[in-house]
Amino acid sequence: MKLYNTLTSQKEEFIPITHGKVSMYVCGPTVYNFAHLGNGRPLVVFDMIRRWLTYRGYAVTYVQNYTDVDDKLIARAAEEGVPMADIAQRFIAEYATDSVGLGVNPADIHPRATENITEMQAMIARLMEANHAYVSDDGVYFDTASFPCYGCLSKMPLDQLEEGERTGDTSHKRNKFDFALWKFAEAGAVGWDSPWGYGRPGWHIECSAMAYRYLGEQIDIHAGGVDLTFPHHENELAQTQALTGKPMAKYWLHNGFINVDHAKMSKSAGNFFTIRQLAEKYGYPALRFFLLSAHYRSPINFDDTAMEQAKSALGRLTTCGDNLAFYISRAGEGRELTSAELAMLAAAEADFGAAMDDDFNTADAIGVLFKLVREVNTLVGAGQLSAAAATILQDRFALLTGLLGLLQKAEESGDGEIDALVAQRDAYKKERNFAEADKIRDRLKEMGILLEDTAQGTKWKLG
Repeated sequence: MKLYNTLTSQKEEFIPITHGKVSMYVCGPTVYNFAHLGNGRPLVVFDMIRRWLTYRGYAVTYVQNYTDVDDKLIARAAEEGVPMADIAQRFIAEYATDSVGLGVNPADIHPRATENITEMQAMIARLMEANHAYVSDDGVYFDTASFPCYGCLSKMPLDQLEEGERTGDTSHKRNKFDFALWKFAEAGAVGWDSPWGYGRPGWHIECSAMAYRYLGEQIDIHAGGVDLTFPHHENELAQTQALTGKPMAKYWLHNGFINVDHAKMSKSAGNFFTIRQLAEKYGYPALRFFLLSAHYRSPINFDDTAMEQAKSALGRLTTCGDNLAFYISRAGEGRELTSAELAMLAAAEADFGAAMDDDFNTADAIGVLFKLVREVNTLVGAGQLSAAAATILQDRFALLTGLLGLLQKAEESGDGEIDALVAQRDAYKKERNFAEADKIRDRLKEMGILLEDTAQGTKWKLG
């Protein structure tokens, strides 16, 4: 299995630090508002990667943090007149709702920044002892001049690095690239006591401290959106490696940008959408499919056309799965799969695996799925297979779609009522009581249920 390492700018064979185990840290959201579409891509992408690593036999420890102390959180809390912790808790819950909707499995550990202040202060103290940090009049800063490899992750030219860090007054710093480890605050403001003065942590030290606490000095995979490469991940790498003398992560993975109507998403441009807004319009499953439809490192463009195409494509997968389940429930005696048909299934699984082992190429893996759909539809449509043979098809189809987190349905509480109405309608039709059968059909239609009469009986689906 090969993956693209941002640190080396090339694909590399994946060899974890400890045989059979993978440690994975993914930078999570700042929880001051609903998660937006840009948050959704890493959420789905790295869930997919975790699924694949687990399938390949690795024991994965997956950590995703919540940044629950930040200027935006503090400002919103002041605006609403509530404690900062209340804002954080509210939007952590909303983020969890979106995660469940998108079919994302919970992280093994979801640490919060505010729960790790002691660890951050300990890391800062050690950096100061090693002369990698210094106290200024407004906080404690990391001395980038003390770390010769600063810039090795982003590989940005010096002038671009300057532009990236030149925000506001730099007179408090020894070097314009230096970044805050601890920010002093006035009494009564959000903060904690520290050996250097009352204040709160800088953003970058939070993730370094949490990764160190929960995964150790070195981790296999550190991941996030490409926008985090600089300065966030660059600064994490610098402060952690300066402290330990070891690479923070063996592999750095970054997903590409999302554009909206071929323009950068921003509130000022009016093309900014939350996951919740898009789920209400298109549904969470279609949104997940869309986010996996392109290779994770490639930019992806969001617009109505792309989402309608995603809904249509997902519908083809859903229909195939429904057809298999329906066929199996009514299949009588029939033939078993031929050696050629079994070979077709094996080839599909191998092609899917080859795509995923090649830097998690979901675009090609989805192409394999649709090739399999055509084969399955042909076999089921012929109506000659036994239930056991169709179940083999169903198992392979469920395996491959499940590895991408697709077609995972929540149980519908009303399924029993719908099935009963469909059965009653079938009984009326057998009695040739078409007037009553039509009444049930119309009632189901009002409930958003569409019926399809097939050779095996009546199928229903949500309209």
